[in-house]
Amino acid sequence: MLKETIIKECLVLLKRDDVKKEIKNLISPLIELILVEIYPYLYFALMFFFIGFCLNLVIFILLIYNKPFFQKMLN
Repeated sequence: MLKETIIKECLVLLKRDDVKKEIKNLISPLIELILVEIYPYLYFALMFFFIGFCLNLVIFILLIYNKPFFQKMLN
């Protein structure tokens, strides 16, 4: 009973706009710091994704051009 009322009061408190703004102000520097530390890894991940996509595309094109049906169409 007491536990439920405490949880309800906390939820009511968290729904207030001023509390939301304060939590956002406290958390945003931490999030920015984490993002600054992660940016190089994100760039590497995007670079590997792009390279993988290009390699798959080249392999797909090579497979299509080696099929006899497409070789007859191209000649």
